[in-house]
Formats: sequence, structure tokens, C-alpha cells
Amino acid sequence: MDEIIAGLKNATLEKSSERALPLLKQISDAETNLCDKYDIKNDLLELLQLDNVSVQIQVARCIAEVAKTDNQRTKFSKEDIIRRLTDLLDSPAGSTREGGTAKERASLELATQICRALGNICYANDDARNIIKELGADERFFALLEYDVDTDDEDRDQFVRVRCGLISNYLLGSDEIAERAVELKLIDRLEKILTRCLSDVDRHEELLLSILPPLSILTEQISDLYFAPSLNKTIAKILAKCTNPDIAESCLALLHYEAQNDDVKLLLAEEGLCETIYQLLEKYKTFANTDEARVLMKLACDLIVLILTGDKSMHYLYSTPLLKCMEDWLDSSDVELQTTGVLALGNFARTDSHCIHMVENKIMHKLLAILAKNNGTEHQMTLQHALLSTLKNLVIPKPNKAAVIEAGLVDIILPMLEIHQAPVVFKLLGTLRMTVDGQEKLASELLQNEKLVKQLVHWSQTSEFTGVLGESLRLMAWLIKHAYHQKDSTKTTPMDDTGLRKFVAIEGAVASMVGMLASTHLVMQNEALIALSILTTIFHNKAATESSTLDELLVQADVGAKIAEQITLNGESMTKELVENLQTFVKQLHSSSDSLVAHLRKHNIEELLKTIPSLVEYCTL
Repeated sequence: MDEIIAGLKNATLEKSSERALPLLKQISDAETNLCDKYDIKNDLLELLQLDNVSVQIQVARCIAEVAKTDNQRTKFSKEDIIRRLTDLLDSPAGSTREGGTAKERASLELATQICRALGNICYANDDARNIIKELGADERFFALLEYDVDTDDEDRDQFVRVRCGLISNYLLGSDEIAERAVELKLIDRLEKILTRCLSDVDRHEELLLSILPPLSILTEQISDLYFAPSLNKTIAKILAKCTNPDIAESCLALLHYEAQNDDVKLLLAEEGLCETIYQLLEKYKTFANTDEARVLMKLACDLIVLILTGDKSMHYLYSTPLLKCMEDWLDSSDVELQTTGVLALGNFARTDSHCIHMVENKIMHKLLAILAKNNGTEHQMTLQHALLSTLKNLVIPKPNKAAVIEAGLVDIILPMLEIHQAPVVFKLLGTLRMTVDGQEKLASELLQNEKLVKQLVHWSQTSEFTGVLGESLRLMAWLIKHAYHQKDSTKTTPMDDTGLRKFVAIEGAVASMVGMLASTHLVMQNEALIALSILTTIFHNKAATESSTLDELLVQADVGAKIAEQITLNGESMTKELVENLQTFVKQLHSSSDSLVAHLRKHNIEELLKTIPSLVEYCTL
């Protein structure tokens, strides 16, 4: 290599094209790292000044090869060499017909090698990228996209690849570079090519595989970059027509990014994209037996679900065949398709009318049947989470509750208390809470379920997942409220207070409700006050020993300190309802045992109540 480099330097001094050409070829063909210790940048720059296209091609090729190493890349990150390469960079001359004249072929080869050289120089190299930006050379790069490549010629295929490779390597720099590319109408140029590819997507595979990556890079570099509707429609149409999995993956990834915007969700819904994806997955699902194919399937399924998260797109799609398609996937043997069907139906179930329709049409029964087969610790968490999310939505409308309870929802999900994966537990508790709303009999039964209450107490005290901790507390409060809120404790007819007595007897249960008073959420504070008020009202009408037991538990739970904390931290933001419930609870506590009254006095509760702004306002009206 020493001899070759020495020969090249002599050829440069002599400005001899004939001597330089074979030496340039030898350097290009050698292993990349063999040239790493040599500094030949200035020699190659001199040779680029020669008015000889063959030499220019070989120099550009040589730079492309040696600039594959970090060391040489740094040496070529200089304004003079980048400027000269850019000056020589033009769209290939002549027509795009296959073959072409010798001049046309040379022009194409020169453009190809310069793209390779500049692409390798600016690979992971911000210094080179900044020089390119300052020179305005990127305008030349983007102008190359105007070259209409429409043949199967191998040389032109290489040009297409390296042209976009150069653009991609350049765009991977700063946000500023990407934003400048948008200003220079890069997206418009890319869209023009994509539109042309629609005529025959399979024939233009190479072109598409080159054109789509720069678009992906722009979405990664620029937050909230949303394409024109026409471009999103074109990408959706390419997805519908292509058979190449790499193209499909690129289209799906782009549409997934774009569909973060609700207007784009509606656009894609109206374009029929969800139905298109459904048809494609149905067509190719039997071939989804490799990791790569499964990733592609999941990406497609996720896009359907994402589009359905938009309100307008969801309402639009509810009246299309997609609803039935998603219901059909509930019977799929492929867990990915089945899960997608469940999640899609869960997104449809965001209005009372949709939920009622799904229960009336027995969709709910299908969901319960799937859950009954997948409610154990060994089953897939993603499917369980999806099922519980959807069932929680379905059970919210009051007309649905009795039907869902009768269909066996509670019996199916109670065994899932053995599952301790936080996302599933969170949805499980939320589903139960929505189910007991207004259901006195069910709430009473669950309050007497010792295993359930003990588990709720445990989660409320130990869970590291805030959602599980909060839902555990809320479910306990709701069980008490809906089991006893409508009951009149002053009636002579004996009240079945078995559930409350069992609740109080469970270690930590009362303490959990007291702790809930200090929640950062006002709605949870209010729920705790209602539950504790019910407990004290009913127990203070019982025998002295039972009342005393509750009072002792309240003192042990430091109820006075929790009330004081509640007022101190949240007094100014308390609603009228919350203040009234707090007053009621404190009044009940003052009619309790001497020890509890003394406990309240110790924490100065009466004086603290007077500091609540809304309460002062009521008093001074």
C-alpha cells in the first residue's frame, strides 16, 4: 500500500490521469482499513480538479471507500473537498431509457459515486453535515430527486439507492437540518415520486425502499410533523397495493406516527385503511410464522386500534363493516388478531348507545367466554388486559349492569385475584368497581368476600403501582357505599350488617379507609368520607362493644391526624359536597367514645374546620 500511495502522490503532482486511474482503482478495491493511516485528502482533491470524468468517477469512488472509517471520515470533513464534490454533483444527463449513450452512463456513474462519497463522509458526522448545510449543498442533494428513474437498469437502481442514502445520512443530523429540508420542499419531492409509484407498486419496489426512509427520518427528527392529506392517502394506497414486507413495514410505521393526530385518524378511517389492513391480515395470516412477520402483523393491528382511539374516526367506523370484522376476530385462533378484536371493540364501547348495543347483540357474551378461558396466572397478560378494559367500558351504562352480572362477569374475574401483574390488576379492580355501581346485592356479597377484601387491603398498603393502590381503596369505599348507602339505620327492621362487621374485622381495612382521607385526589377523599360515615353511623347504633371496637380502630389509624392533613393540604380546594361530608363525619366522631373525642381535640379538628374557606363563606352569608 505504501507504493500505491506514493505512486498516487506522484501522479497527482504530474496531473497524470493515465497513471492515477489504476492506482485509484487499487485503493478502492483494497480493504478499507489498509488506507486508514494515510492522508490522501489533498491528493484526491487535486485530482478532482482535472477535467476528466473517468478520473472524477474513480476519485469519488475512492473517497467513498476510504471514508468508511471514522479516521478518514474526519480527514474528509473539510469545506474544500465537500465543496468540490458538490460542484460536480448534478442530476445525471440525458434520458432515462435503458442503456443510454456513453456520456449518459458516465454522468450517471459520476453522480452515483459522488453520492456515495458524500453519504459516507456525513455518516454520523455532524461536522460534515454542518459544512454541507452552510454551503447550501443540501439543495443539490434534494434536486437529485427530480431525476426521473423509471427503468429496471441496474446502474440506475444503484443511483436511486445511494441518492436517498446520502439524503438519509444527512437528515440524521440535527432538528435544524430536518426543518431546513422541509422548508426546501423535500417532502413535496418525495410525495411526487411516491405518487408516480402508485401506477405499479411492485415494479417500483427499489424506488419505494429508497424513498420511504427519508420520510421516516423526518418524522423522527421533527416532533408533530404531519404530512398533507394527499401524502397520507398515497402512503395508505401503497400499503394496500404492496407485497414487499419491508415496504409495508415502512408505510405502517409512517401512518402510525401520523395517526397520533385525530384529523389523520379520521382521514385514514374514511380512506378505508382499517378495512384494508383487515383484508391484508386475513390474506396473509397463515404466513405469519416468523418473528419478522409477527412484528409486521402487530404493527398493522396496532394501527387499527390507534385509529379507533379518535372520537370522530371511531364514530365513523362504527357504521362500517369494520365492527363486524373486529367481532369476527374474537373467534380467531391467532392471539394477536383476537386481542386486536377485543381492543377495537373496547374503543367502540366509548358511548352508552354502543355499549348497550354490544350487550344486546351478545358481543359481551363472546368477550366473557374468552376471558373464562384466559383468567389464570399462566395466560397472556395482554389479552387479559384488553378483555378487562373492554368489559369495564361495557358495564358502565346502568342498563347493562344487570345483564353483565347475570352473564357471570364477577364469577369469571374473581379468580384473577391470583394474578399480581399491575396492569391486569388495575383493570380488574376498575371493572369490579364499575360493576357494583348501584348494585346493592352484589356490593354486599363482595363486601363479605373475605379473600377479596384482604387482597384489596394488601394492595392498598403495599402496591408500588399508584393505579392499583388507588383502585383498591376506591373499590373498598364503593362496596361500602353501594351496599349500605340507601339503608336507613334508624328503622326497626334488623339490618344485615354482616358485610360491614366482616370488613371491620379484617386487619388494616379501617386503617386503609382512614388513610384514603389524605389522598391527593378530592374524589377519593370524598369517597373515603362517605364510606367512613356509613361505618360510624351503623356501628354507633350497635352495641357499645361493637361501637367501641370501631372507635379504637379509628384512633389507631390516627383519624384525627388524617383529617387535619386533609384540611391543611386541601382546604382551599374542597368542594361544597366534600366539606359537607367532612362536617357530617366529624359530627359523628364527636358523638363517639371519650377516647375518640379526646383524639380529635388533640388534633384541633374543630378549629381547623373553621379555616376551610368555603365553610367560612357559608357561615358569613
